[in-house]
Amino acid sequence: MAKKHSFKGLKRFFIITVLLITTFVIYYKIDVKMTPPPFVKTELLDIKIDKDSAIYSYNNNWLLQNKFGLWELMISGDAEELGAINGALTQELAAYQEEAFVDRLKEMIPSESYINSLKYFTSWFNRDMDEYIPQEYLVEIFAVSQYASHDFDFIGDNYDRILNYHAAHDIGHALQNLNLVACTGFAGWDSYSADSSLIIGRNFDFYVGDKFAENKIVAFYKPKTGNNFMHITWGGLIGTVSGMNDKGLTITLNSAKSNIPMSARTPVSIVARTILQYASNIDEAYTIAKSYRTFVTETFLIGSAADGKAMLIEKTPDTTMLFDYKKDYIVATNHLQHKVFDNDELNIENINTSASKYRFNRTEQLLNENKKLNIENVAKILRDRKGIDDQNIGVSNEKAINQMIAHHSVIFKPEELKVWVSTSPYQLGEYVMYDLNVMFSDTFNVKGYNSNMRQTIAADTFLLSKEYSDFKKYKSLHKYISECLKSKVNANKDSLISFETLNPMFFETWKILGEYYKMVANNQKATQCFNKALLLELPRTVDKERIEEELNSQE
Repeated sequence: MAKKHSFKGLKRFFIITVLLITTFVIYYKIDVKMTPPPFVKTELLDIKIDKDSAIYSYNNNWLLQNKFGLWELMISGDAEELGAINGALTQELAAYQEEAFVDRLKEMIPSESYINSLKYFTSWFNRDMDEYIPQEYLVEIFAVSQYASHDFDFIGDNYDRILNYHAAHDIGHALQNLNLVACTGFAGWDSYSADSSLIIGRNFDFYVGDKFAENKIVAFYKPKTGNNFMHITWGGLIGTVSGMNDKGLTITLNSAKSNIPMSARTPVSIVARTILQYASNIDEAYTIAKSYRTFVTETFLIGSAADGKAMLIEKTPDTTMLFDYKKDYIVATNHLQHKVFDNDELNIENINTSASKYRFNRTEQLLNENKKLNIENVAKILRDRKGIDDQNIGVSNEKAINQMIAHHSVIFKPEELKVWVSTSPYQLGEYVMYDLNVMFSDTFNVKGYNSNMRQTIAADTFLLSKEYSDFKKYKSLHKYISECLKSKVNANKDSLISFETLNPMFFETWKILGEYYKMVANNQKATQCFNKALLLELPRTVDKERIEEELNSQE
């Protein structure tokens, strides 16, 4: 009789469990499914692109690649037109970008089951995100998504996927241990500018692999409402990370330490896009920023031709502050500076444990050595690979202004409406100038436009050096040794010896060698390597702690 009752109880438990799982799956699929916004001009979802020589075009909208490797995009219209034309013109670039993003994700998280779980978590987490994005941008994202590749349907349908990608930058901020974001920006005017006018420089160090940065798009928008503007972007992204409008207002993003968010809000790139499209001065930018709720902490470096200076909008999920440095220059790295945040525990921890304050001090040091800023010495600062007092801290150290990971680097002269955009690799290639007076002129004609005849800042001579050649070899061997570690196979002895010499002042060189020698049970060599790493300039407290853990685990 007991066995019969036991069987009935087990059967009841099984049925209830199946019902609960089924109910959850149904609820999940209904609840996380984003409802597409209304879309009227359905003919825009089947645009036929004309290709004349190297120019892709649709009516007065076009896309081309210049001789420097930058893609240039010009689009105009309302939200439906902007999105659909963008999607149609950049369809191949967006597919390439998504492939690069997914490949990098698989490289960082090799477990397919974990990636699958992450997909469901992200969808669940972002399920209400569309409630925090203005309708015009939802429409634009929807239109872009209709031209997205179906090769990635295993992640989600096109609209859900492209919408969720707009929060990838924010998730990268929150998951700081992934080391995806560590940007630097600065501005000078009056006594810190060669001609006294405002000049701004910034590195966008959002690293999702070198492939992700290969097809940068310099996009020029002529929306039906708001300001004409340009920004540097990639296929599929309508949000802004670096840009300037035709009123001479600029905006760039710098992450700050955030708690892991508990629910989705407005992606910071959408906040920045709104400011760029609808603000003409710092006060208007601040008013717009205050109207949004974001789910991560962000600094917006705002430059303004109307105000003749730059200020920071520092925004947490709960507070938005406008910060004026009260000098003729300002610096933004990855911590908050307004006095309101002086006692903020998360900000204090970030200052004490990250590379942000060190990089801030290095930037300030270089600004004071180059008080009369012009485009050449701004580029020189953005390309600086050294530590404080020109210390050799290894190539690619997060404490350096130039970490050799930049997606792009940009220089703005707002009062002249000019912008210089870096070309690959990183910020080492030529900076190419764009004049918004020309680009947004009513007489501008792309067929008569020679993008090759353009003012540039020369490429960094570092590209011709042995040190750069060594760095390329270093990256290749770093990948090789990392793969040996993952696969638990022996590395080539000559490769290990060579690796030691290629970037010897960078702690990571000795850290990964220590991990390798520990794997092959050469504890003496592992200890030597870990101790060498600890003697070098470590970017974050967590790096020191991890190396010490490796050392202690050998004892």
